[in-house]
Amino acid sequence: MTATEIRDPRDELPEHLPSLRAFALSLTRNATEADDLVQETVVKAWSNFDRFQPGTDLRAWLFTILRNTFYSVRRKLRREVSDPDGIHAQGLFDKPQHDGRLAMNDFVRAFDQLSPEHREVLTLVGANGYSCEQVSEMIGVAVGTVKSRTNRARQRLAQLLQLEDGEGLLDTQPAEMAAVMGRSGTQAA
Repeated sequence: MTATEIRDPRDELPEHLPSLRAFALSLTRNATEADDLVQETVVKAWSNFDRFQPGTDLRAWLFTILRNTFYSVRRKLRREVSDPDGIHAQGLFDKPQHDGRLAMNDFVRAFDQLSPEHREVLTLVGANGYSCEQVSEMIGVAVGTVKSRTNRARQRLAQLLQLEDGEGLLDTQPAEMAAVMGRSGTQAA
């Protein structure tokens, strides 16, 4: 073959589109997927014509690109999970382990800033689960005083932790923090 007989592959490409589509249909068994596959093949071929060896079989080269693209997509799809609503993806989310430790460290620092009376009532009412009446007897003050101290201590702790009304330190608080913050069944009235 002489140099004048070798055609530019860009000019020859449209002639192979029907054969490429038929091959793509035989692989995908779906007209839409076949058209997408042919389109992707043409884009890859066009951007890689510098790798095509002039004088070789362009059709074979295009079929190879199409076939490799098809199997690459299939391998990728095997690893993917169909999740159009994002339900599966939501289940895969996992909070970092360190969040709980950091929150507990913040909680301990804030708890240490409370007055001894506030730490005492939170420990007895919240963490240990005693009723306000029981704590009243233990520390020798009126029930109303225990309730008032407990309420003020929880408010101060929330303020130190910069929590908004109804906001928890973490969605999954350690039991000690939840109890002290009044999010357990032992919350004082």
